[in-house]
Amino acid sequence: MNTAKSIPLQINFRNLDTSEAVEAKVRKKVEHLGHFYPGIKSCRVAIEQLHRHHHQGNHFHVRIDLKVPGHELVAGREPDENHAYSDLYVALRDAFDAMRRQLEDLVRHQQGHVKHHEERPHGHITEISADKTFGRIESVDGRWLYFHRNSLIGEDLEKLQVGTPVYYVEDLGDEGPQASSVYPVGKHHILV
Repeated sequence: MNTAKSIPLQINFRNLDTSEAVEAKVRKKVEHLGHFYPGIKSCRVAIEQLHRHHHQGNHFHVRIDLKVPGHELVAGREPDENHAYSDLYVALRDAFDAMRRQLEDLVRHQQGHVKHHEERPHGHITEISADKTFGRIESVDGRWLYFHRNSLIGEDLEKLQVGTPVYYVEDLGDEGPQASSVYPVGKHHILV
């Protein structure tokens, strides 16, 4: 089994210069993951600078591919219309936080601590549109899903707020993955 410092690590920079400071930050974060989950076989981190309109500045996409025995985990952070990832270090932090959550879920599953109700897809609301017609959910594995207010069960979007934990059913919509049958954690509904 590898120690945290010997995890094979590959860091790829796209559309930006290699940075020793960024590499050091990535190595430290990978080492932290290795302390948390010593069975990591390899880690690949891709850091890409996405060129936007000059008046908006540059945005960053970070993707982490982690191999552990029997599993390959992927976590990523892409900029959105809120410009949250115009800071590379924020994008790195959030991508590694998403990967840590995946490892925590894997550990719970491997130790048999996963309860039946925890197996349902869940996450938390990260965005609600100003007109209260739609929102976005971040899943526990770090993915973003769109949901429409008509997808809510037993609650109005006006009564929910960013950060509210929710369960959902994932469907494939015209624009990619989306959540349907969304309801706040703590409300007891049966999903069909």
